[in-house]
Amino acid sequence: MSYNVKKGHRGTNCEGNDFRTFEDLEVHQLAREFRKKMYGVTRQLPDFEKFELASQIRRAAMSLTNNIAEGHGRYHFADQVRFFLGSRGSLQELVDDLNVCDDEKYLQNDEVAELKEKAWRVLGLINGYLRYLRDRKADDRSTVREVDYTSTENDDALVRLDKGLSFAAPF
Repeated sequence: MSYNVKKGHRGTNCEGNDFRTFEDLEVHQLAREFRKKMYGVTRQLPDFEKFELASQIRRAAMSLTNNIAEGHGRYHFADQVRFFLGSRGSLQELVDDLNVCDDEKYLQNDEVAELKEKAWRVLGLINGYLRYLRDRKADDRSTVREVDYTSTENDDALVRLDKGLSFAAPF
C-alpha cells in the first residue's frame, strides 16, 4: 500500500469546484428543494394513500438527498459512485410516483409536469456530478487516498459508471 498525496493547501471557500460539505453542492441544493416539493405532494394525497403512497414518496425523497450527502462523504471513488447512482434511482422512483399521482388524478396535470421538469433538472445535475467523479478518477492525482494496486473495485466502478452514463439523457 502507498499513499498518493497532492501537496498544497485547499481553500476554505465554496467557490468553483472547491466544496467544503455536501450542502455546498448545487446538486444537493436542487435535490433538497425537490424533496420539499415531494413532501408537499404527500400532504395533498387522499387519506387512504397516507400510509402507502405518501410513505413511499417520503422514503424515496429522503433517500434522494441522503445518498447525495453520504456519497459526498465517502472517501473511495467506488463508494461515491454507488451512492450517487442510488440517488439517481430514488429520483426515478419519485418520477414514477408522480405518474401514479397523475394516473389517479391526485394532482393536476400541470403540477405533475412542473414537478417532472424539476426532477429532470436534478437528474441532469446528478449525471453531471457522476461525470465529474469519472473525470476526476481519470485524473486521480488530486486526491489523498490509500492505494491498493491489486484491487479492481475502482475499475469495476468506472465501468459501471460509464455504462450508466451512456444510458442517461445528455444533460
